Amino acid sequence: MSNLPFGFGPSDPDKRGENGPEGGGDQSGAEAFNQLGQMLSQLGQMLSQAGSSTGPVNYDLAKQIAMQKLSGSGDSSIGFAASSDSDGAVRDAAHLAELWLDAATILPAGANTTVAWSARDWVQKTLPTWQRLCDPVAQQISGAWVEALPAEAKQAAGPLLSMVGQMGGMAFGSQLGNALAQLASEVLTSTEVGLPLGPDATSALLPANIEKFTEGLELPNSEVLVFLAAREAAHQRLFTHVPWLRQRLLATVEEFAHGIKVDTSALEQLAGQVDPSNPASIEEAMSSGLLEPKTTPEQEAALGRLETLLALVEGWVDVVVAEAVGDRLPGADALRETLRRRRATGGPAEQTFATLVGLELRPRRMRAASALWKLVGEQHGLEKRDGLWSHPDLMPNAQDLDDPMEFSERLGEHSAIDDLDPIAELERTQQEKDEKAKKEDPGEADES
Repeated sequence: MSNLPFGFGPSDPDKRGENGPEGGGDQSGAEAFNQLGQMLSQLGQMLSQAGSSTGPVNYDLAKQIAMQKLSGSGDSSIGFAASSDSDGAVRDAAHLAELWLDAATILPAGANTTVAWSARDWVQKTLPTWQRLCDPVAQQISGAWVEALPAEAKQAAGPLLSMVGQMGGMAFGSQLGNALAQLASEVLTSTEVGLPLGPDATSALLPANIEKFTEGLELPNSEVLVFLAAREAAHQRLFTHVPWLRQRLLATVEEFAHGIKVDTSALEQLAGQVDPSNPASIEEAMSSGLLEPKTTPEQEAALGRLETLLALVEGWVDVVVAEAVGDRLPGADALRETLRRRRATGGPAEQTFATLVGLELRPRRMRAASALWKLVGEQHGLEKRDGLWSHPDLMPNAQDLDDPMEFSERLGEHSAIDDLDPIAELERTQQEKDEKAKKEDPGEADES
């Protein structure tokens, strides 16, 4: 069964039965009125305690829930091991990885900073990007839900209707917080989902999670750390020196989310379940699982573009890291295959991403992309291979992943890229990006 974006999951069973007193005996009008007053008072307190977030997702609540769950799990340090200096180990591993990568790609180092994160750090540092990814989904769902309410239901709801958005934001925030806590306890680096979730030019590894991942691999912790540091550094080289890539990835995710359509018949059924005098019924109705997103042709196209681009990123990183590490790490091949299986079987990163954004990625394309990048590098050299990143129009497409040999042969027939200076092209693209940012916000550009 495919994962559904938030708002589509089952409601929390622990919250069922909270609508009204147990026993269900007859009540006088005064008792019912008093109970409603107490409920609204409690709701007001709950809303105030959840933070001041007013968007489609209550990110204050999401952060609170994630932090509470991580604190409860005992994640209180970022130590790679009880007796080691995790920050120093991460920096040393990253420095070694960068030296090896210099010989495997023409793209220079992309990270100005390498840090060791705890799971709590990961939540704090990546939440701004998750907000950009999740807002379009939540906006579509909550907006469609309110619009589908019959006019008489809206009129009957009266002032309580204004709480619908807040309740929806809290429902989404609760689901996001739980998902982020789960992912933060297992993710290994800031780029494991293939997207630039963290701050610009910052490589980040999670030593405590890496230590758990290493258990059972029969490999030294230090060797695993260096290999993962190389993958993180390779991702950062792409995201830093291919200016169009970060925006293209995030914009394609947004485009997919904006295309979500909700079955209006299901919305009408949900509307009948909502009791305007009972805000708890709003959250339960929205998370009842009746809302099934319908995939549109526009979404299919956006999904195809995203899958291809993510595959190209992951395939390039896979090939470059393999070439950089070479025979230096005895367990490199085993680690490479372990990470491939982790992606192919829908590891925690893919599962959580699918739950949050509604995207089912197809990791099988990563192997095809790896084969393509390896073939191009062998037949045309590193400069031509990495020079393809200088402009999106030069990049392989989905059809090329199906036939890497044909793409490589076609690449050899065209001289357009032969006269291209990849570094100069990358610098030109970066300059255009800086000039555009200066025009959009002169004050910010001057401060930088």
